[in-house]
Amino acid sequence: MFTIVSSRKECIKNDLLSGLTVALALVPEAVAFALLAGIPPIHGLYAAFTIGLVASIVGGRPGMISGATGAIAVVIGTLVAQHGIEYLFAAVIMMGVIQIIFGVLRLGKFIRLVPHPVFLGFVNGLALVIFLAQLEHFKITLPDGAHGWITGSKLYIMLALIALTMVIIQYLPRFTKAVPSTLVAIIVGTVIVLLLGLDTRTVSDLSSVKGSFPPFHLPNVELSWEAFKIVFPYAIIMALVGLIESLLTLNLVDELTETTGHPNRECIGQGTANIITGMFSGMGGCAMVGQSIINIKSGGRQRLSGISAALFLLFFIMFGSQLIDIIPIAVLVGVMFMVVIGTFEWGSLRLLGKIPLADWIIIVAVTAITVITDNLALAVITGVILSALVFAWEHASHINAKIRYNRMGDKVYELEGPLFFASTQNFQDIFTPREDTDNVVIDFKNSRVADHSAIEAIDKLAERYDRAEKRLHLKHLSEECRSLLKKAGHLVEVNVVEDPHYHVADDKLG
Repeated sequence: MFTIVSSRKECIKNDLLSGLTVALALVPEAVAFALLAGIPPIHGLYAAFTIGLVASIVGGRPGMISGATGAIAVVIGTLVAQHGIEYLFAAVIMMGVIQIIFGVLRLGKFIRLVPHPVFLGFVNGLALVIFLAQLEHFKITLPDGAHGWITGSKLYIMLALIALTMVIIQYLPRFTKAVPSTLVAIIVGTVIVLLLGLDTRTVSDLSSVKGSFPPFHLPNVELSWEAFKIVFPYAIIMALVGLIESLLTLNLVDELTETTGHPNRECIGQGTANIITGMFSGMGGCAMVGQSIINIKSGGRQRLSGISAALFLLFFIMFGSQLIDIIPIAVLVGVMFMVVIGTFEWGSLRLLGKIPLADWIIIVAVTAITVITDNLALAVITGVILSALVFAWEHASHINAKIRYNRMGDKVYELEGPLFFASTQNFQDIFTPREDTDNVVIDFKNSRVADHSAIEAIDKLAERYDRAEKRLHLKHLSEECRSLLKKAGHLVEVNVVEDPHYHVADDKLG
């Protein structure tokens, strides 16, 4: 069970005030992320409300804020452009189902397998993708149907509004944190455009925001194999990206609050939220790093903070939508540029020469794959694989042996280090069957047999000694390891007191 509110009045007040602060900051970001995805802004607002509400109730991390995010927005743009928004809603629902399956199978713990260099590459790539997407707002459609860049006074007005927005967001918190600087920047930029009658595009030029309670709407997509083939690949990518960002955010909030969230429950919570938002015309989303930090630093620690943020946001949608229509696009571009600056890990640029070269290459590789493919999940999976290969390569040479002779004059190899697929060749190179004594002892007490490749390497070594007409003795192998040996099993000296107990990664045991 869980509690939505604390029994302390001070905590309730902090959660409500923090929720209001978060809701005010959510409005411009939800609109901007929807525009980034190429859909009407209202669908970003619907997602921010439904995901924020459901994830706060069902999820595994009190105090964490969820909603429409840039990570999801950069994934769905191609789907919407090629197949329309109804396919997006179907993909969001399927995304939620996949995330629930991850939680039920208790796969949330595997977020720990994402190395820090991969995370740095992920956020850097995400920041660059969001930045490049903003450049589309600098383009116009020419009379001949071609696309060109904004020039002249319109360009200067747009650049001035962007710069003003960024300056306010950056420097206002130094003077006061009573109101979100993002909200102040949007109000100031909008008022200047209205008072001076500046010729610049607003949200209403792209799509009018008609505020209402999110309508129940099942995706108008034909239930067919062809539709499934379109939706499923995007749903997989969205699910993985959403879980990666959500679980990384959960870990961050854990550190800030010195408490422990529940990754598997968070998977289920995010999945439930996305299923519901897909049925209520939302664009999908996940946990939000920036808004979660704002919430925690504003005193929001309970589920009430996320719930109140969602309800305040619903109020803005239903009764303040006309105000959203008049927001200049240039101001939202400025907001997104600040999101880019805040997302990009600038410290990673100074890591060259301070961290292993392989880690720095992984950071660059994940960033490049993210930008080139727009596929955040592919970039993270590739980074994890590269990190695993680097780890295997580096540890392949860690296996060695101390050589001594026992009182019978037999040569004894005392192995040290793990024996696994990457170290099998180094393992073979240690031994010299033709030069060894007639009886040879290999002691595995300080080694560990990790996988099937290691088992095969031991069998192969036994064959080498057999061909050399030497007698081999294997000591301190686990019972499971002995059962998997084919040719060398009879060579093992069993000591039930000293022999280790561990499992070997082998598909024969599945």
